[in-house]
Amino acid sequence: MRLRFKPNAIPEMKENDRIFFYPRDMKGKWHEVFDNENPIHLEIGAGKGDFIIEKAKANPDINFIALEMNTNAFVIASRKIIEEELTNVIGLVDYGEELTETFDKDEVDYIYINFSTPWPKTKHHKRRLSHPRFLEKYDKIIKSQGIIEQKTDDLEFFEDSLKYYEDYGLEILESNSDLSEEDSIVTEYERKWRDRQKPIYYAKAKFK
Repeated sequence: MRLRFKPNAIPEMKENDRIFFYPRDMKGKWHEVFDNENPIHLEIGAGKGDFIIEKAKANPDINFIALEMNTNAFVIASRKIIEEELTNVIGLVDYGEELTETFDKDEVDYIYINFSTPWPKTKHHKRRLSHPRFLEKYDKIIKSQGIIEQKTDDLEFFEDSLKYYEDYGLEILESNSDLSEEDSIVTEYERKWRDRQKPIYYAKAKFK
């Protein structure tokens, strides 16, 4: 379902000092922003922020960065960051395509891709966030042996992603074709599919 346009979303987020718009000048300085040297975990396509907020609450010694371009959804995440008084979460309104302009080499420890667009048509596969074109970008910002986690409700996308990881040289640490609810942070989007008895596919892979 398409989110209703929120005309005040961008002005509201610009008032939030935990939200950054296209922060090219912060490349290599994210630990300074957090004012610590804790690991940095990045979620690409954070939506309304349900996943990253729960992760941050459970892991205060990790810095979380949520990246999203859809401001209608992301304004909800920005409100949650304030409401929960989370100092270990930052939001970025930015393009996944521009990761290497936003993060420096070895600046990120961990990457999450949750329910990203599967782009089923072959001609659109290069837009997938697990495609080798994106893996190459991640490889430039993630530390040696950094981890990528993926969840999806699309089987074909999941199977293709596993092949992308293997072909790129990542080590598959875990592959699950029916992730249990107990092992997942169940967001509003994920709940929709679980209520329809649709399996959730999960992969965890390591850069070598």
